[in-house]
Amino acid sequence: MSQTSKPWHRIYDPQVFNPDVLLADSMAALLSSAFDEHGDNPAFSCILPNGTYSSLSFRDVDRLSAACAFYLREELKLKPGDVVAIEAPNTLGYPVVAFGVLRAGLTLTGINPLYTVEETRHQLLDSGAKVLFVIDIFGDRVASAIEGSAVGHVVHMSVVDFFPLAKRLMIETVLKHVQKRVPAMTAPSISLRAALARGTKYQKGRDVLDLVKGRSLDDVSIYQYTGGTTGRSKGAALTERNLLSNLTQQDSFNGDILRANGNLHETVLLVLPMYHVYALAIGAMNGLRNGSHLVLAPNPRPLSNLKPVFSTFDITMLPGISALFSGLLAQDWFVKNPPTSLRWSLSGAAPLPQALRERWEALTGCEIYEGYGLTECTCVVTSPPLDERNRPGTVGVPLPGTDIMIAGADGASLPVLEPGEVLVRGPQVMREYLGRPDATGEALRDGWLHTGDIGFLDEEGYLTIVDRMKDMLIVSGFNVFPADLESVLVSHDMVSEAAVVGVLDDHMGEAPWAFIVRKDASLDEKTLREHCETRLTNYKRPRRYLFVDELPKSPVGKVLRRKLREQAREMACGSATQ
Repeated sequence: MSQTSKPWHRIYDPQVFNPDVLLADSMAALLSSAFDEHGDNPAFSCILPNGTYSSLSFRDVDRLSAACAFYLREELKLKPGDVVAIEAPNTLGYPVVAFGVLRAGLTLTGINPLYTVEETRHQLLDSGAKVLFVIDIFGDRVASAIEGSAVGHVVHMSVVDFFPLAKRLMIETVLKHVQKRVPAMTAPSISLRAALARGTKYQKGRDVLDLVKGRSLDDVSIYQYTGGTTGRSKGAALTERNLLSNLTQQDSFNGDILRANGNLHETVLLVLPMYHVYALAIGAMNGLRNGSHLVLAPNPRPLSNLKPVFSTFDITMLPGISALFSGLLAQDWFVKNPPTSLRWSLSGAAPLPQALRERWEALTGCEIYEGYGLTECTCVVTSPPLDERNRPGTVGVPLPGTDIMIAGADGASLPVLEPGEVLVRGPQVMREYLGRPDATGEALRDGWLHTGDIGFLDEEGYLTIVDRMKDMLIVSGFNVFPADLESVLVSHDMVSEAAVVGVLDDHMGEAPWAFIVRKDASLDEKTLREHCETRLTNYKRPRRYLFVDELPKSPVGKVLRRKLREQAREMACGSATQ
């Protein structure tokens, strides 16, 4: 790709990012620097649905994560390259352990705490994890989950770890003895507090940075597993260089803008789970370096659980996805008393319909900045400039040091405004899929990551994501993108959410079926058909409208189209046999 074919370089100086000059020599050094710089400022707060909360300062997280690092390396005798798993929601213990793993020079893998035993076991087996930190409310599943794996040590965590003693004892008593939500552990384990106490004994007089001496930037820091919505999840091997590069790229692009707006002390609501790369990289790691105060919500569902968050903290930054913004707009308490402190709304991981953007910005007065990223790219690929150059409807421009090519079916580069597969090249691209040479070879070809996303670039280098290749429908020989139809559907005032899937059809090849979550129960199919007739050409219009109470979603909030396809297929088959 020639210099002249990178129009996004008109937005910034391409030399602003130097891959050989990163924010720090290691993730451990980056963390230590942040702890030293921000000291007694609040780093993390965890707030429960009843409004009870507790906080840790940067100095606290420094001390506790260092104790965790020494526990892992000295007490458990783990060696560089060994894998440590965390299966927990967003509690104060999560960043303590995650940062402890990185400071120990080990490899982290985060597991969805809502996984079944089989799904947890798969990730433990696949990653080769030797230690499991797990939330205690799932203690009855641990023995089955670690069976046959390399896990030799289990540490149980509590949702109220690091809460003041009186509050902690009261809440733990209610959870264990009144609500019966904390079962007995089915595998030998110790508590997180006991593990840290053991680590502290080894820490005295020693520098935690000594634990990462000899570590290479090409060593794997995280095995970040893909969602697995289309089959077994795969572990993307993200190296130390990947993490530091992506953080440096983000800082090179928007760091000055954020700092000019007082970003050093943002209060960030982190609803997204920290086992997901978006929350871990954008929220925890980037926020920590900037001195942000991250507010954790361990149980954000239903969204009414977030009401005490907004009444307790002046939230200034909210990273989320479209489902979160849409869900908050459906909450009466949020609509009646929207946050006035909000300055930054960041969207990613799923398409953001224009109608949803407009409703959010009209209510909160806060513009949404939409970016694009992938697990396989550490997190961020493109971002909008966080100023007047933001171009709603696009996902911004490639980060400094990142190349994007839009490829046709033959692999050749396509001209501007013509949609094709999005290919990515840059220092944030993963090394491989763990133990999956075939999948790695399919994804990484000729130096490019083939994303499976369909998009196009405009003359200025702004990227627009059209849809996923696997979600595209072929209707009467025409390409139809569900996102286009969904955007039209949610623009109706009585539609809360919409998802479109294709169903095999003898006449059309595939027929679009729309699943609708209504705001108003009086909404009917006739009204939606009339709405679509003036906005969509005939072959794009949904052939069936199915009203549902909610759409199936991943824990991050992405719609699980696979489940909707299965449901639609069963309905179609049932209709055919009647």
